[in-house]
Amino acid sequence: MKRLASSLLLIALLVPTFAAAQLTPEAMIGLRRVGAPVVSPDGQTVLFTVTEVSIEANRGTTQVVAVPVRGGEPKALTEGASASSPIWRPDGRRIGFMRGGQLWEMDPDGGNATQMTDVEGGLSNVKYSPKGTHILFTRQVRVSGLPITDNGDVRIITGLMYKHWDNWEDEKVSHVFFAPYANGRVDMATAVDIMAGEPYDSPLKPFGGAEQINWSPDGTTIAYTAKKQTGTAYAYSTDSDIYLYDLATKQTRNLTEGNPGYDTNPVFSPDGRTLVWSRMVTPMYEADRHRLMMLTFATGAVRELSEGFDNNMDNPVFSADGQTVYFMSGIEATVQVYRMNLRARSAVPPVRQVTEGVHDVTSLAIAKVGRDEVLVGGRMSMSAPVDLHVIDPNNGRMNTLTQMNADKLADVSLGEVRARWVPTTDGKRMKVWVIYPPDFDSTKSYPTLLYAQGGPQGTVSQFFSYRWNFQVMASQGYIVVAPNRRGLPSFGEAWNRQISGDWGGQAMQDMLAAIDDVSAEPYVDVNRRGAVGASFGGYTVFWLAGNHEGRFKTFVSHAGVFNLTSMYGTTEEMFFVHFDMGGAYWESPAPISFVTHSPHRYVTNWNTPILMIHGERDYRVPVTQSMEAFTAAQRLGIPSRMVLFPNENHWILSPKNSLTWHREFFGWLEEWLK
Repeated sequence: MKRLASSLLLIALLVPTFAAAQLTPEAMIGLRRVGAPVVSPDGQTVLFTVTEVSIEANRGTTQVVAVPVRGGEPKALTEGASASSPIWRPDGRRIGFMRGGQLWEMDPDGGNATQMTDVEGGLSNVKYSPKGTHILFTRQVRVSGLPITDNGDVRIITGLMYKHWDNWEDEKVSHVFFAPYANGRVDMATAVDIMAGEPYDSPLKPFGGAEQINWSPDGTTIAYTAKKQTGTAYAYSTDSDIYLYDLATKQTRNLTEGNPGYDTNPVFSPDGRTLVWSRMVTPMYEADRHRLMMLTFATGAVRELSEGFDNNMDNPVFSADGQTVYFMSGIEATVQVYRMNLRARSAVPPVRQVTEGVHDVTSLAIAKVGRDEVLVGGRMSMSAPVDLHVIDPNNGRMNTLTQMNADKLADVSLGEVRARWVPTTDGKRMKVWVIYPPDFDSTKSYPTLLYAQGGPQGTVSQFFSYRWNFQVMASQGYIVVAPNRRGLPSFGEAWNRQISGDWGGQAMQDMLAAIDDVSAEPYVDVNRRGAVGASFGGYTVFWLAGNHEGRFKTFVSHAGVFNLTSMYGTTEEMFFVHFDMGGAYWESPAPISFVTHSPHRYVTNWNTPILMIHGERDYRVPVTQSMEAFTAAQRLGIPSRMVLFPNENHWILSPKNSLTWHREFFGWLEEWLK
């Protein structure tokens, strides 16, 4: 890559450059992190964010960067305090961005930065209306009707979902607002809460964002996503809907009433005549296939565009003429771009795969090179963090637009990633990624790690993780075996759904089949094998600890599920455990999950050193799961260690804690496998 613009180099000073022979944890944490593309109204310029992480300062700093779609030097438009969430004003003359929880604007060259709002508590998810006459945004408001009272000394709770992800619920919810905008000013005094008085959130907690709220092309309506339930009903439901609010009449109507699963992420066609969105149809099943639906406003007709497509359809983007929908979908543990032809007269529009290769496409936007429509998207692999690429929508050819870590990775040696198809115990084939140490020598033998993925429905795709990075593991001298066991998307709906109600069944046999198959290679030291994983991967580790028949010399479980009965009663999104366990533990007869599949039932077989890691603010898999497992290991006299992070959730996010995590992880493996 050419030398970065001087303004961008100033950002880089937050983290010293390095030239490492291997990808160490410190080097990985210090890589620049690239955000999704935001294309200018004329299609010629791309905005994106770059986050620099400082271990010493224990924080990340984000800046807005611009690059021409044709290619050229990336230029930082902001400096100093973090700036995020860039959006173009519809006329292209100003750029909005978020800083300190408030909306700011600047010129396209980064000049004349001005704070536009001063809202108590801040705002988020800002979008300009298509004609530039309003903005929409979300903010926290206090409402009545929620099943919790909290005065600081006592919480009085009358319904479930009293905690979510890493926070106790309070008497505030996120609402959608719109406010007039003119002459570079936002009139917050006349802002309208389109959900006034409602005890519901939009976007959905805990991870919903701006993709769940959109303007119609004429700026007269707002489509938003909400799950309009509270208390215990909310905790056992995935019934979210798409609502349409009319600015003139102030009326709201439910566009998706009757579907008991998730309806999310509304996207209007360019002419505003249709709306597409993502749908799941199975109640309480959060990993159902993502169907793509379309509503025609003139007739009210709704049809499924994804009928016959056996994988997820995600992130739909209309072409400028509205005749093509581009989307992303997983296919055999990669993520690719597809296109759907809406011009076709067939009942189900034909779909064609656009890109191929060993990578994950992470984001997608429409842009232009001259008059030609192109796509701009993020791309990553196990060997490369996210960078932006220009994609030819006709042949899928990708041209690199950014190389934000070229200087940091120039001298880093990475291991080879190979795909391996492994036979399963029920006569099927499973795709397994095998990551080899740099300078791998097949005449030598290596300690080997079986990686167990979380989810349980989370693909082992070509992700570049800052928490479980396969290249960092390989650089420490380990072969990493990463199976796409039963329950993982991108291999069809049946393969994905099989795991529900069968956590300790075929998926565990798939894991053992993967390590056994790779262990037949002479370069795997069968006396130095470990199993590691987080969340459902941690469950897998706990289950293997009681059922591995001597295969492994050590285990590492991060945020693992140990006791399915106590997990059912202490997690927060009850619909997840209820569906995946096949019911509640008090039912008669009890679902097999609680009788057969819970790892705690096999602790009498434990005989192998084990490390547990957990964040104490993890309310998805409560920290008591690791505490129960640690107590069992200690009472059984098994070498064991528990590392707790009081201020972390299901993930370890702060740079210093991340480095501590890696030191504990690799220190434990060093002790027992080397």
